[in-house]
Amino acid sequence: MTTTDRTSATVSRSVLLIGASRGLGHALAQEWARRGWHVVATVRDPSSTTLPAADGPSGSIEIETVDVTVPEQIDALRGRLADRTFDVLFVSAGVTNRPEGTVAQTSTEEFVRVMVTNALSPLRVIETLQDLLTPTGTIGVMSSGQGSVTNNERGGHEVYRGSKAALNTFMRSYAARHEGEDRTLVLMAPGWVKTEMGGEDARLEVGESIPHVVTTIDDLGGRPGLHYVDYLGRTVPW
Repeated sequence: MTTTDRTSATVSRSVLLIGASRGLGHALAQEWARRGWHVVATVRDPSSTTLPAADGPSGSIEIETVDVTVPEQIDALRGRLADRTFDVLFVSAGVTNRPEGTVAQTSTEEFVRVMVTNALSPLRVIETLQDLLTPTGTIGVMSSGQGSVTNNERGGHEVYRGSKAALNTFMRSYAARHEGEDRTLVLMAPGWVKTEMGGEDARLEVGESIPHVVTTIDDLGGRPGLHYVDYLGRTVPW
């Protein structure tokens, strides 16, 4: 299917994108809208994001506010969207720790901040918002190749790696609890991308990753079960 065909085929589809203030989430909102999707994109602080609400000839972007680390705000978002149905629920929100260091060198406060944001909060979001999804829809989270235990042969980025490995494990547990359902579950490793989080030394430009991320998520639709893949659709080892 060409990009043009894919765009026309998804005109009436909708995605609930959690965490679109900046970086990869920001780019995902724009890419889905460019392909004709209706995007409900969440930000933590509307005054600090450059993501514009848009309603154009292709897709549209509608902005909601939520801090994924605050359960009451997730519940409130669920209430505001109670009469809506989405084809995709994707959680992109995430952080890394600054400065980098070993686990033992990381303060308890910083360790908790990264783990709560990257591992606990996405599952709270999914458990709270899953009923807004169609029975054959897709639930995805932004994981990382650094969440792979198998591929961790060089160390580094220990707390971030650990948070993504925990996220992967929690999603595997979620998949086990929902075995037999028709929904597609995706752990997405977008590659090392030049964003505020990824840094200037990253290998990929946003435009080299995000269009492939959206295509891969779309291609996995209709394939129930949990898939841990990179932006090109290649399976990532656990």
